[in-house]
Amino acid sequence: MKKLLKEKTAFVSDMLKGMALTDDTHEVIADSVIVRKDKKQGKVALISGGGSGHEPAHAGYVAEGMLDAAVCGEVFTSPTPDKVLEAIKAVATDAGVLLIIKNYAGDVMNFEMAMEMAEMEDIKVDRVVIADDIAIDNKEQRRGVAGTVFVHKIAGYYADQGLSLEEVKAKVEAVLPNMATIGMALEPCMVPTTGDYGFQLADDEMEIGIGIHGEKGIYREKVESVDKIIERLMHEIEKELEFDQAIVMLNGMGGTPLSELNVAAYYLNTYFSGNNKTITKLYVGNYMTALDMQGFSITVLKHDDEYVEALNSSTASRYFF
Repeated sequence: MKKLLKEKTAFVSDMLKGMALTDDTHEVIADSVIVRKDKKQGKVALISGGGSGHEPAHAGYVAEGMLDAAVCGEVFTSPTPDKVLEAIKAVATDAGVLLIIKNYAGDVMNFEMAMEMAEMEDIKVDRVVIADDIAIDNKEQRRGVAGTVFVHKIAGYYADQGLSLEEVKAKVEAVLPNMATIGMALEPCMVPTTGDYGFQLADDEMEIGIGIHGEKGIYREKVESVDKIIERLMHEIEKELEFDQAIVMLNGMGGTPLSELNVAAYYLNTYFSGNNKTITKLYVGNYMTALDMQGFSITVLKHDDEYVEALNSSTASRYFF
């Protein structure tokens, strides 16, 4: 295994220490929690997180206009409830705290346990669960993937507008049925703490419907040209959403060169125009990765002028552009 690390057991803590060196608006508490130094009173505080390995998510979105804290578990492992509670206590305001949780059993369980503990200390807390991965047929089991980043930004906008906890939650929950994501991989990722790959692919194979924790997809096909891959993924999304205009994220999985992501973006736009659909705002880059997996995901959010305003609002995050 060739990875840039010193000790496997220190991978996440060393990463966070390095991140803290490059952004003086952050501080690390409790070894695995990134919080904003300029805590804002009077507005709803936003917390997200999960296992590490998805960088820049989630710590990269701790910034003005987005999150107030991120809780970083070990690689692909949910953070423990006590760490989530530390984050809640660090950023809680009188307006309350909203937890933005990806729909993985460990994340949901641990964040909700922390929420209950916080409520016992008279901290006002609520939560939303993101489940945008349409690769899973059972809607209750759908995973939270790249669409979570849209939620970070939209929730940040509403929180900064001074909406109440109940109002921010309602605004976010109204977004969720209008969003869908599906991803693919040409190569799996290697987990640095184990040295193992999530799955194996032959040189002429690709995986459709992969997860962000290195999970294999829902089916495997021979590698196709990028335009055919776009067509395949969009057909899956169109089974879920009806739209003429959409905000779209083409998200790299961590190991895909930006040159290839831009090629995919060109053919994605070609697909939209060829099917009488319009991309009103396009994001291309690494937003929610799976370590060094080679591939990409497409997130489609049905167009709404209010969503565009929220996404266009200012943020100090260097990773949301």
